[in-house]
Amino acid sequence: MSLEALPGVIAVSLVAVATLVIGSWGLKLSRTTSDFFVASRSVNPQLNASAIGGEYLSAASFLGVAGLLLTFGAEMLWYPIGWTAGYLVLLALVAAPLRRSGAYTLPDFAEARLGSRSARAACSLLVVVIAWLYLLPQFQGAGLTLRSAVGAPTWVGPLIVGVVVLANIGSGGMRSITFVQAFQYWLKLTALLLPAAILLAVWFGDGTPPAAGAAADLAEWSRPLAGDGGGRGLYLTYSLILATFLGTMGLPHVVVRFYTNPDGPAARRTTLVVLGLLGLFYVLPPVYGALGRVYADELARTGRSDALVLELPRLMVSGPVGDVLTGLVTAGAFAAFLSTSSGLSIAVAGVLGQDVFDRWFSPRLHGVSAFRVGAVVAVVVPLVVALALPNLGVARAVGLAFAVAASTFCPLLVLGIWWRRLTDAGAVAGLLVGFVGSGSAVLWAMTSRSTGGWAVLLEQPAAWTVPLTFLTMVTVSLLTPDRVPAHTRAFLARLHAPETLLLDRSSL
Repeated sequence: MSLEALPGVIAVSLVAVATLVIGSWGLKLSRTTSDFFVASRSVNPQLNASAIGGEYLSAASFLGVAGLLLTFGAEMLWYPIGWTAGYLVLLALVAAPLRRSGAYTLPDFAEARLGSRSARAACSLLVVVIAWLYLLPQFQGAGLTLRSAVGAPTWVGPLIVGVVVLANIGSGGMRSITFVQAFQYWLKLTALLLPAAILLAVWFGDGTPPAAGAAADLAEWSRPLAGDGGGRGLYLTYSLILATFLGTMGLPHVVVRFYTNPDGPAARRTTLVVLGLLGLFYVLPPVYGALGRVYADELARTGRSDALVLELPRLMVSGPVGDVLTGLVTAGAFAAFLSTSSGLSIAVAGVLGQDVFDRWFSPRLHGVSAFRVGAVVAVVVPLVVALALPNLGVARAVGLAFAVAASTFCPLLVLGIWWRRLTDAGAVAGLLVGFVGSGSAVLWAMTSRSTGGWAVLLEQPAAWTVPLTFLTMVTVSLLTPDRVPAHTRAFLARLHAPETLLLDRSSL
């Protein structure tokens, strides 16, 4: 191993060890099934917000945003804007009512709201598909990070992430992961902030940028959002905005964290804190993207833009200081893969444990045992796929996961919480339409290189799949009014009534 690779090896080792140590501390507090699924609904807003920030800021946020800004310019700022603003929609429409539902998972909510096992089964399938689609770029990003930082084979990073994540969620569940993800948010923020401050100082000290075309490149950042593609570029922009704004509320690993709050007001406070934490973090990737335009434009030309954050420190600062900064951003990147993979895996483990192993293999597998077996499947399947499939741009893959979430769970949650006439037939029909539409786009993106004509509709499908899903759910529900559950009014009152009123009524 070369001395140049030593900081990266140390960084990854320290992050992995710290993750396991903090997770083992949470294990001491995990005793019940509720601890494993929702940390006994006792996580305070500040800790929960840090944990959400930890799992939400994935490979796409840590590596992909800077790479997209390097390659495509300022119009890619819609990714971090949309990923942050999505929490405003979540705060206004979903956070508190979802917590008051008393569910453990999204399938729990669907069955409780609609009284339908079919709706529950459809939601279970979607949770697994969305989470695994989101997990693929985490594993692939881990391979990219270790290859760039220490020259390791691309399979080493995914394997390390898979082993560490499985050890943590299998041992302590949600209780362990909460502490781990909160730690990893602050590690990621530090890992970008300190190098960015030093790199900006180097840039100011240079006086004039070394790249001759840098000024022209930077001027490109002010070009219109539609870019050179006219209507095509404008469509992609608005479709991306819709996917990121509405997809957040449909991400299984985000939604499940709101079940861990003590009550509805705590869920709202958590969302407000999350907005602040995400806004603070997303100031930093554009700094790396802008500096990359000056010092690392060759990464865009050679198709290695996702490695910008990892390689920029050594390109700008030579010697031991550059190596240390590289080690720091490597630690942050690896923390991003671990935290997001943990959240996604625990969401899938909860669904598989409840709806597959607990249901079909009980009493041999029940409660915590079913959860742990679900955790193994949740990690191993996408790990194998990530090792077998060619690499897909991390931010692009995550963007497709947002499109699927926005096209399925967003309409279900909005209508399920705010429209009493939603029926199980309408919900299942809408989920099917949204999944087929957005899922077809995902398959096309992974297998096709075409970008002309109608292909633009599949390149970013949310602009048509989200309205189509809403329309399908409403239309089919209106055609099946006899299928509105009898308990709908009482259930919606539970979702929207203040906790103090509900407590007062229960004491009568």
